Amino acid sequence: MTQSVVVQVGQCGNQVGCRFWDLALREHSHVNKTGIYDEALSMRVFGRLCACALYSLLTDAIASPQAVLVDMEEGVVNEILQGPLREVFDSTQLITDVSGSGNNWAVGHWTYGSAYKEVIVDQLRKTAEHCDCLQSFFLIHSMGGGTGSGLGTCVLKLLEEEFPEVCRIVASVYPSAEDDVVTSPYNSVLAMRELTEHADCVLPVENQSLVDIVNKIKHMSYSGNPGSMIKKDTAIISGRGGVSGAQKPFDAMNNIIANLLLNITSSARFEGSLNMDLNEIAMNLVPFPRLHYLVSSLTPLYTLSDVSIPTRRLDQMFTDAFSKDHQLIRADPKHSLYLACALMVRGNVQVSDLRRNIERLRPTLPFVSWNQEGWKTGLCGVPPVGHSHSLLALANNTCVKSTFMELRDRFAKLYRKKAHLHHYLLVDGMEQGCFTEASTSLSSLIEEYTQLDATKTRMIPDPTRLNIAT
Repeated sequence: MTQSVVVQVGQCGNQVGCRFWDLALREHSHVNKTGIYDEALSMRVFGRLCACALYSLLTDAIASPQAVLVDMEEGVVNEILQGPLREVFDSTQLITDVSGSGNNWAVGHWTYGSAYKEVIVDQLRKTAEHCDCLQSFFLIHSMGGGTGSGLGTCVLKLLEEEFPEVCRIVASVYPSAEDDVVTSPYNSVLAMRELTEHADCVLPVENQSLVDIVNKIKHMSYSGNPGSMIKKDTAIISGRGGVSGAQKPFDAMNNIIANLLLNITSSARFEGSLNMDLNEIAMNLVPFPRLHYLVSSLTPLYTLSDVSIPTRRLDQMFTDAFSKDHQLIRADPKHSLYLACALMVRGNVQVSDLRRNIERLRPTLPFVSWNQEGWKTGLCGVPPVGHSHSLLALANNTCVKSTFMELRDRFAKLYRKKAHLHHYLLVDGMEQGCFTEASTSLSSLIEEYTQLDATKTRMIPDPTRLNIAT
């Protein structure tokens, strides 16, 4: 069985990552009552009694996730060690410092990257050795802070150096325009250059899009409509995923990203008639090496244990997946150009259902002329808990450039005045040229998407079929 290693960097990366492990264990405990989840979860399993009440069904084993947790301040990691996942992670998997990166990409990338390089590489190697067939690394981080963006992209480069043949998939959380980190545009653009150069696939997720989705779900709970209530103390509102303490503002948003990871790894964790290996994502969806940013959409966006609403019909779920309301970035892919698209379906769904819906939607989705058949499909037989089926769509679509253009504009406003620049230039290894190179790299990426978008207006429709008189 193929396996993956999850690398969680920074506060956001660790909160999302631990929420993913929490949901994955819940899912496997629901499917497999015996509590043996070693191969399916790609975990090492030890013959000890699980003292964690959250996993009461794990009666004869403690699972140790194939994960490396990195953060340069101890707060989140300490919460994890005191929370429901304290019996799951081994202390050797945790790499921490005390002072943090101070929202400075340069500190995370250069200062901590140099200081912790050997420790991180050593732990990555040890974790990889426990995998019989290592297929991919999942890196989870945010773009706006210092550790997630700076040290996170440093770890990405280390993965490329140490494991060049292993696929590197990155889930990146992009800051909103109202982000409380003033220097987030600098951090994000500096990180973008590293993602473009060293990742195989990037799954961008916008904070503002998550806020919009969570608000829509919460609105259902207050709408007063019968059957549209969010139950109290459930994951969409208060789930913390291995982190102890009171509910925090980002918990519900983190759950959505964790569900994205849950769906994308489902084929590696469960059997299916048409399972999709993770390395097939890059092979089929990335026609050009730099254009590897995949727009994600989920349907449903919540679990039925959280929201009491009627199940969506299968055909409606396919329609929802291409709606702008279900995208994890603020964009409408239907108004841009598709390079390729993957549909990862879970549940009792037939290949014929997939093909029928693709043919139904195809006329409304503009694909590049040289890849009109650019669909990749996967079927996993095990649905999410409480569902009959679910769908994750991954689209290589030029609509992602709107996120990059907004980011570039915010970067330019700061850099034009050289505001806050001195904080970065005081760090050993950081030069002003890093800013101009990162900005140039981002502008070049946007231009590549723009050139592809321009071909949309020149696309020639298929000729109409001749009617033969009889």
